[in-house]
Amino acid sequence: MCGICGIFEYERRTDILTDVVRRMNQTMIHRGPDDGGVFVGPGIGLGHRRLSIIDLAGGHQPMSNEDGTVWVLLNGEIYNYPELHADLLQRGHKFASKSDTEAIVHLYEDYGEECFAKLRGMFSIAIWDSRHRKLVLARDRVGKKPLFYAADHKRILFGSELKALLAGDSLPREMDEHALSDYFSFGYIPAPKTIYRSVRKVMPGHYLVASANGVRETCYWDISFANVEQHTEAEWGEMLRHELCEATRIRLMSDVPLGAFLSGGIDSSSVVAMMSHLMKRAVTTCSIGFTEEKYNEGEYARQVSKLFSTDHHEEVVEPNAVDIVDKLAWHYDEPFADSSAIPTYYVSKIARSHVTVALGGDGGDENFAGYRRYKLDYYENRLRSHVPAALRRTVFGPLGRWYPALAWAPRVFRAKATFQSLSRSPLEGYFNSISYFRPDDKARLFTSDFRSRLGGYDSMDVFRHYYDRADTDDPLSKIQYVDIKTYLTDDILTKVDRASMAVSLEVRAPLLDHKLMERVAAIPSSLKLHNGTGKYILKKSLEPVLPENILYRAKQGFAIPLDIWFKRELKDMAHRVIVETDDGILDKRFLKKIWDQHQKGYYDRSALLWATLMFRKWHQTFCD
Repeated sequence: MCGICGIFEYERRTDILTDVVRRMNQTMIHRGPDDGGVFVGPGIGLGHRRLSIIDLAGGHQPMSNEDGTVWVLLNGEIYNYPELHADLLQRGHKFASKSDTEAIVHLYEDYGEECFAKLRGMFSIAIWDSRHRKLVLARDRVGKKPLFYAADHKRILFGSELKALLAGDSLPREMDEHALSDYFSFGYIPAPKTIYRSVRKVMPGHYLVASANGVRETCYWDISFANVEQHTEAEWGEMLRHELCEATRIRLMSDVPLGAFLSGGIDSSSVVAMMSHLMKRAVTTCSIGFTEEKYNEGEYARQVSKLFSTDHHEEVVEPNAVDIVDKLAWHYDEPFADSSAIPTYYVSKIARSHVTVALGGDGGDENFAGYRRYKLDYYENRLRSHVPAALRRTVFGPLGRWYPALAWAPRVFRAKATFQSLSRSPLEGYFNSISYFRPDDKARLFTSDFRSRLGGYDSMDVFRHYYDRADTDDPLSKIQYVDIKTYLTDDILTKVDRASMAVSLEVRAPLLDHKLMERVAAIPSSLKLHNGTGKYILKKSLEPVLPENILYRAKQGFAIPLDIWFKRELKDMAHRVIVETDDGILDKRFLKKIWDQHQKGYYDRSALLWATLMFRKWHQTFCD
């Protein structure tokens, strides 16, 4: 695990490249505190920061082939490199190290741009091909590892973090208004956009080739839901246990201490169960809790730890809420509104004091339909099928506008969002249900001047692009496809990467192994969401492994007491930043309204306030 960066000047400028790459590399020292390397040649500069995991002595990067015509940078891990290594030896290649990076060097020599489809792992890769004077940038299938770039007709800069590009060479910093609009809908900025017009993200499952002829981007992998298979529940259960065990096994290779996150939920517990089966020593597990009881899953984590006799480390944290906001703003580089970044940062920090590599449970909800919103979407679609569209618009539309939110009431009476969703198409309803600022609120959030700059842009187009591209007519599978392409990549995996890299911890995700994901995509959606139970087939498959109260307890989520913080620890600072600031983008009157609603307890506006706070903190950190 590490950070990569570099610059390619098409016209072969060499005078300033060394200083530029060193500046870029220095910004990412937290991603790789163990080692750093720079290579500079005619028109090319490559930088690398290393967190040493495998082949501690021989894995220095940048790494080249024997004659120095191909140079490679790797951020991540290639789990099938032993098999690749053996095959490449048979093909006549010689190796100077045991590093997975060197396997990529020779793989590219033999297969060129087709090499990325042969890799099993998490990665962002840069390859400098000096013979053809081209730079190749590639990103893993679901985007576990980040990769940013900025290109024009003279050069391309790239890096694992936005701040590396900003440290490069006079990069334009004009804000992308469409990206900011997306942020206030989703809570993150979806690829390929970034907060800056001049910078893009390499798409997951894609590689990009830059040369004097320009830049082209190619897709080498996509998830398909088209080939549904029919097996019994018992057969699916056996296959899933086998695939998860294998995905876990290949992620145990490490020359440094390795452990796992353990929340006591299904996903992390299943990974710990597989690790305990595979490892000869006790698994090191780490968890956190908060003093507020409803946010604390410690009891369940302890139960799983006892079941598998793990070496368990648990801490109840009381974060300094004000300080953590500034820290997150710096590490995430662009506005990011998922407040579970806070517990992710703290559990990573605790884990790093015991291990260098941790396995986590990310991916279970997206693969197996574990989110509550999938169940709500399913029931709303059933209602839509029985009520004509015109009637839904004329009846549910006004009800959605005028029905009170009733945040204080029992859930059964909180129908406002449901009415709003039912008045729309299935995709529009889903977009409405997941939005931070729903479409009606977002129209009031922005000033009239900023709305005019948006020019009618609609953030739902991001979802529509993937919804229409999904190779299935199954409603649940289409929504899962959308989430895998957006929420998983740009929220969940971004959150984990930045939080863990902030403390120099590598995190691996067995449930996001692409072979496992392809197998799960073939499972009928009725076995994922079954009679209102999400993750049904995963739970059934784990019944021989985990106790019933772990498998079938209510989903809790990785949450923090944000609603309380805005009334206590964060109140003074947040009021200054949210209510008293006038930036010409956000409407002060609307922000004051939702602030007062939250403070008086009328509604829980903590998610909206947090999104606003993190945007303003980003602006203070990188613009002001």
